[in-house]
Amino acid sequence: MGNGIFANVIVDIAHEKVDKPFQYKIPEHLLGILEVGQAVEIPFGKGDTLRKGYVVDISDVPEFPVEKMKEISGIAVGDVAVEDTMIKLAYFIKQRYGSTMYTALKTVLPARQKKKNLEKREILRKLPVEEIRELRYESARKHYTGKARLLEELEKEEILPEDLLKQKLHISPTTIKTLEKQGVIEIKTISFYRNPVKVDAQMEAGKALNEEQQHVFSSIQKDMSYGLHKTYLIRGVTGSGKTEVYMALIESCIAAGKQAIMLIPEIALTYQTVMRFYKRFGDRVSVMNSTLSAGEKYDQCMRAKNGDIDIIIGPRSALFTPFPKVGLVIIDEEHESSYKSETMPKYHAREVAEELCKLHGASLVLGSATPSLDSYYRATHGEYTLFTMEKRATGGMLPTVTIADMREELRSGNRSAFSRVLQEKIADRLEKGQQVMLFLNRRGYAGFVSCRSCGEAMKCPHCDVALSQHVGGKLMCHYCGYEAPMPKMCPKCGSKYIMGFRAGTQQVEQKLHEMYPKARILRMDGDTTKTKDSYDQILSAFAGKEADILLGTQMIVKGHDFPDVTLVGALMADMSLYAGDYRAAERTFDLLTQAAGRAGRGTTPGEVVIQTYKPDHYAIVHAADQNYLSFYEEEALYRELGHYPPAGHMMAVLLMDYDEKEVEEKADRLAEVASKGKVAILGPGEASLSKLQDMYRRVFYIKAYELPEILQAKDRMEAYWNVEENRGNCQVSFDLDPLQSY
Repeated sequence: MGNGIFANVIVDIAHEKVDKPFQYKIPEHLLGILEVGQAVEIPFGKGDTLRKGYVVDISDVPEFPVEKMKEISGIAVGDVAVEDTMIKLAYFIKQRYGSTMYTALKTVLPARQKKKNLEKREILRKLPVEEIRELRYESARKHYTGKARLLEELEKEEILPEDLLKQKLHISPTTIKTLEKQGVIEIKTISFYRNPVKVDAQMEAGKALNEEQQHVFSSIQKDMSYGLHKTYLIRGVTGSGKTEVYMALIESCIAAGKQAIMLIPEIALTYQTVMRFYKRFGDRVSVMNSTLSAGEKYDQCMRAKNGDIDIIIGPRSALFTPFPKVGLVIIDEEHESSYKSETMPKYHAREVAEELCKLHGASLVLGSATPSLDSYYRATHGEYTLFTMEKRATGGMLPTVTIADMREELRSGNRSAFSRVLQEKIADRLEKGQQVMLFLNRRGYAGFVSCRSCGEAMKCPHCDVALSQHVGGKLMCHYCGYEAPMPKMCPKCGSKYIMGFRAGTQQVEQKLHEMYPKARILRMDGDTTKTKDSYDQILSAFAGKEADILLGTQMIVKGHDFPDVTLVGALMADMSLYAGDYRAAERTFDLLTQAAGRAGRGTTPGEVVIQTYKPDHYAIVHAADQNYLSFYEEEALYRELGHYPPAGHMMAVLLMDYDEKEVEEKADRLAEVASKGKVAILGPGEASLSKLQDMYRRVFYIKAYELPEILQAKDRMEAYWNVEENRGNCQVSFDLDPLQSY
């Protein structure tokens, strides 16, 4: 609670002109009651329109004459107070990623709007059993059958749920009310929270850790016990048992009276992950994800705030769960792009988690078989503590990997999406009753053009990234705006088989049915996972061996553990390799390594087939060898030569306007404002999606060696934009170290 008499309030208007605290008098009846973080109603503007805002500070010092100061109207009904930590976190997001403070506050408060509690009513017996029995006999004599049935149940049980009486015993509300008036029973209403974890599983003790796991756990746990709160990176091959280490650390954290946040990359992981954690920690664990209703999200926030749960599992938004004493944050599969927000503010969960851990004095653990280049770079430069786990926890061998050269398939007359070696191996697994996962690599696909004879992709001569095919056939670089006409033949080998790539899971599924008519096939993509429980239903069906083949996009390769899968096929490895941005090779290596890790997780050895038109590309070669270090060395060198992150920093600046000429002029002006200082500007140019919802889009990129140079350029642009009178409908957004080109 604040003891001051003035409150600084952020108003609920996401506009730069009002992106500052406004000071209000605290009314007498709220003195000593109003807290920092409270949602309040305030008169705002010339007409004193009643608006909502958040108190970000309370003080005794007026910032302007008190007689001119407006007074807070009251506390906003139905809103939960924001913790001081979350206000600081919102300020960090605003400063680093470029947004209004209100937008940043909305980001860290995803589920604070109060929802009506769920309630249940219970019937309590107030009289001794003997008196209840006498009343039952009397009711039966008078043929009060409903009353007699209720009294009979009360002889057996002291407390009865009202639902049971109404639905199963068909006792009317009038009968219940009569007995209440007579003092025979008492009706009690109990509020309870919605629990999204609908898992009926037996509790299990933790598994004994092997030598590698024990070393990692003991080292981190020792630091935590001494109050040393660092950031740790665990590079562990798929199947090395990182999750067991996570659970042991969480157990230690909870034993110390603190709470843990476990981030997962996307909703598809929730089913299996929650099952494992629920068996270990019971109802002390809950989940937060986008499929929950508003009421479920609100209840999980309340359970966390009230200490009813100690662990929350979910995607990046779970980071903002209002635990009072966070002791540990874990980010599994930390390389995943879904940890970066695609909407303003475009924050990265890893960076925000670091700040959250600083505010709480907590430890941060990052884990992956293929750590992001950014994290591994920081670990090798001493910013993170690095641990390596090279052995599979079950003792199983890593799968055998075969690279299928699709150029050779074309030369031999095979124009299908399946190489001959993959076709043979699928048939073999189906005959043996084993399961197959087929992964169609469409991630980052932006219409690249490649030669099917030699594998050569059309690249920008200035930025060393793939050119993208646009309407009208022109090829364009998404960074510098370089354009080239669509070639009629390959400039390297002269082949006429040069084209843009087109492929979809539905077409591949149809071909599978033709080749293997008896196979049971499940498809997992954007079309089949639109409903709330569709992820879980598909994964459960495959885990229950209701299908022989699981076909899908990148969502099927993310951490799922199916022991009967002995073959994984990556159908089009090149689809992400030429995505038109500097992270394309890293993304391809990650996906192929993760896909390979799905095979042979049981007792039967696994096999992987990678189909590619570029079998000698270092991302393909090192993914086949499961050799992260060799890939890292080559990719880090490429980044250093191009001054791309993590060897430097970048910021994408995207402008959108209904007027094409206006957006061009404003992009040129903002780029000029940003260019002062030690930065390089790429563009402005047309965005890859040049028009969206009738708005024209222009983009430019800022590059610098040091992060402060980038942030200063952002501040210069924001300062200019805030006083720009002629901006009209133009919208500007910033993306720090973007994961893809615009």
